[in-house]
Amino acid sequence: MKHSQSKSVFDYHGKPSFGQALPLSFQHILAMIMGAVTPPLIVAGVAGATAQETMLLVQIALFFSGVSTLLQLYPVARFGAGMPTIFGVGFAYVPSLIAIGSVYGIPGILGAQIAGGIAMIIVGIFIKQIRHLFPPVVAGTVVLVIGLSLYDIAIKYMAGSGNTAAAGFGSGQNWLVGLTTLGVVLCCSQFAKGYFRLAAIIVGILVGYTLSFFFGMVDFTRLADAPWVMIPTPFAMGIEFHTSAVISMVVICIVNSVQTIGDLSATAIGGMGREMKDSELSGGLLGNGACTLIGAFFGGLPTASFSQNVGIVAMTKVISRYVLGIAAVFLILAGLLPKFGAAMTTIPYPVLGGATIIVFGMITMTGIQLLVKDELSSRNITIAALSVALAMGINAVPEAIAQLPDTARMLIGSPVIVAATVAFVLNMVLPKKSLQDEAREREQIEQEMNGGAKEKSDAGFQSKGMKIEAGS
Repeated sequence: MKHSQSKSVFDYHGKPSFGQALPLSFQHILAMIMGAVTPPLIVAGVAGATAQETMLLVQIALFFSGVSTLLQLYPVARFGAGMPTIFGVGFAYVPSLIAIGSVYGIPGILGAQIAGGIAMIIVGIFIKQIRHLFPPVVAGTVVLVIGLSLYDIAIKYMAGSGNTAAAGFGSGQNWLVGLTTLGVVLCCSQFAKGYFRLAAIIVGILVGYTLSFFFGMVDFTRLADAPWVMIPTPFAMGIEFHTSAVISMVVICIVNSVQTIGDLSATAIGGMGREMKDSELSGGLLGNGACTLIGAFFGGLPTASFSQNVGIVAMTKVISRYVLGIAAVFLILAGLLPKFGAAMTTIPYPVLGGATIIVFGMITMTGIQLLVKDELSSRNITIAALSVALAMGINAVPEAIAQLPDTARMLIGSPVIVAATVAFVLNMVLPKKSLQDEAREREQIEQEMNGGAKEKSDAGFQSKGMKIEAGS
């Protein structure tokens, strides 16, 4: 069947009816929109941005999230992966953005981001030559840590907020809404038939939203305050270049490329049941670098692949780019029409947490799927185990690196960066051994041990014989 004739949501080139595609698109939007909106809100607060600048950062983040996603779905020349993936302003950059913004403000961030975007493009150009440096044991470990590092976000959301100091955090009402949403998603995904099974997340969100509305948890203040139209304007936020900021941003952008490799690999394995092509990987990195670079001129923060949406693709197997393309168009509209974006943000945290925690779990399992594509040799197990232990250990105890310089804390404080760095270095320095090599080594050691024991026994018998002969 030709791609243009396909209407299947399970075909990348499939084009189902708009009515079928819309709910599937919205669950992608709802899974990532708070993740795209939160980084600019955090950065604006640290950098001392005005209310107008904060709104601008949020809207441009939504706009370029849509543009970046469309480029990945419908590549232009070599730019774009041509895979069912969602891109947007990512959490992975937040520690670096905070460190830069607190010293140099928004203009310092955007100037450094230009250099970071160029670094991403360079990685994308040469990824075919260096891809062997990122085998499944490295990419799988990164995806595994991405999933693990998102759990606390989902739990905080279910408890009521991303901030544990928020009023009512952990209340029974929040948990009731969160668990109800989770229960509906779980029941639909496992017991429902046909379309309701594919749209499990959106159904769960609708039920949770309705319940939270009756509890008085839905706040329409941001919707009322949002203007109707916003047009992106270049250089509206200013651009400055500072050496330390540029270095920090280049490092985080290069390391984040490993996360992109992991997410794209997870999409190919979990959603499409195949390995990713070199051209797809290169296009994904080039597209992300281009959007990060161009976005800086308009006030858009750096973009990255969204792991929660990778989880949705892996769970539902819906890979139609038409479905995800609708999501991208709505993100662009949300950026141009602030009322629309503000309406999305009225969804209470417990609803989002309940809907996404199972998705984060799927990301973890996709990482494990990637890992087992390599042999589970002692070497590979050591790489994965140590990378995960250091990444999640430091993430659990941030006070352990409190005395380090700001740049070091900025890098080490990200579990994804720690996992990617440790896995990459260990894969480079540890000798490559297959399961057969390790089995032969064990046999050799066993023979040496048995041989040594035999020699020792023979020596004992000889010594005893000598003593008997001497006694006689």
